[in-house]
Amino acid sequence: MKTLQQMYDKHPNLLLWVALALGMVVILAIAARSIGFTPGQWAALIAATVALAGLCVWIISWESDE
Repeated sequence: MKTLQQMYDKHPNLLLWVALALGMVVILAIAARSIGFTPGQWAALIAATVALAGLCVWIISWESDE
């Protein structure tokens, strides 16, 4: 737990990005499990979801920089 706290102190946006991306990918997998995507489509959706999570954290961090 101490290591996680130290990492958050050094790189808060990175840790938040990972947490948000994991949550969003889980929700994506649950919501789209019965659609029948090919592996390439899943990879593209997951990559887009992770990028979107990073963009969200970056935009939210604008507020804390001021």
